[in-house]
Amino acid sequence: MIPESFIQELLGRIDIVDVVGRHVTLKKAGANYSACCPFHSEKTPSFTVSPAKQFYHCFGCGAHGTSIGFLIEYSGMGFIDAVKDLAQGVGMVV
Repeated sequence: MIPESFIQELLGRIDIVDVVGRHVTLKKAGANYSACCPFHSEKTPSFTVSPAKQFYHCFGCGAHGTSIGFLIEYSGMGFIDAVKDLAQGVGMVV
């Protein structure tokens, strides 16, 4: 089991805008970023990424979460694999 302290340190070191931006084209919208949701079909953007709060949320389908949750939902990774992938990117060892 991965300690909660490790998860919190990892989430503190990564930027969700970078993580989501690798998979989705984000556009600056005020303090946040927006895009069409990668989890359902839509014509106008309802997917928002908040760099200040480090989470994503879709007002269309209700998808939301952290960088770890995004990788799990978008890439189909398991929790451990998502944590390892993000940790490797910032030089942390699980």
